[in-house]
Amino acid sequence: MSSSRRPKASDFDPEVMRLFDQYVHGAIDRRGFLGGAARFAVGTAGAAGLLAALSPDFAAAQQVRPDDPRLATEYREFPSPKGYGSGRGYLARPSRAEGPLPLVLVIHENRGLNPHIEDVARRLALEDFIVFAPDALFPLGGYPGSEDAARALFPKLDQARTREDFLAAAKLLDDIEGGNGRLGVVGFCYGGSMANYLATQLPGLVAAAPFYGSAPPLEDVPKIEAELLVVLAEDDPRINGGWPAYETALEAAGVEYTLFQPAGTQHGFNNDTTPRYDEAAAARAWEKLLALFRRRLRDDGSA
Repeated sequence: MSSSRRPKASDFDPEVMRLFDQYVHGAIDRRGFLGGAARFAVGTAGAAGLLAALSPDFAAAQQVRPDDPRLATEYREFPSPKGYGSGRGYLARPSRAEGPLPLVLVIHENRGLNPHIEDVARRLALEDFIVFAPDALFPLGGYPGSEDAARALFPKLDQARTREDFLAAAKLLDDIEGGNGRLGVVGFCYGGSMANYLATQLPGLVAAAPFYGSAPPLEDVPKIEAELLVVLAEDDPRINGGWPAYETALEAAGVEYTLFQPAGTQHGFNNDTTPRYDEAAAARAWEKLLALFRRRLRDDGSA
């Protein structure tokens, strides 16, 4: 790999990428990754270097500074009586707005509210949305500042209570000052699964964009009233295996949806902090996301 540029997925053996996907999603631990990746490097030290190269680089990928004067940001707590009692998230909105603004809930991957997801929230806020990104790890102390530590914390969550926390977060955003009452949700990986789930639970949800997330219970698909933008990677057997049945259920229920599955992509291709990022595919996905939200979340439902 060249040291003069950020690494890409194509720089790594496909088996290394499969091992990394298993590691990121908890199927193997750090030791398991290093042991498997050692075959493609010079021993364990070389495998550790591979893991470091594959891990997120938040600073290099940041697009919007936290103190950008165009935005007003804060951390806000909210009640969640059916969940963990209370939750907390990152709220971003334009510092100046004329009239009520559309609302977007952003849901993180299985590491909690890390700097990348906060940056995504700011990116959307600059597009004239009020954006709230809850942290599922708040009941356990919040995002711990380390991806490995966050990944270790995540399995300790009671997911039934966590789902209630996300429902409570949607209510906070739906009722927030300055909002127009039209709510959309976007989520990535774990967050994509949660976006699919929320689409079955929130009758007032107007639009949902699950990025490479697993399907909700198929028996609940007829409850979906939102328009969906389903974003999948081409090479993602863990998630894509469930898509045919989900698509059949969406068709049977008459749910309006669009599938975007760009060629040559891997799970996590929209995340610009890691080598799995695909710049061209991510740009197209972002355009489609904004088009959906602008069309469905404005007061008149138009762009």
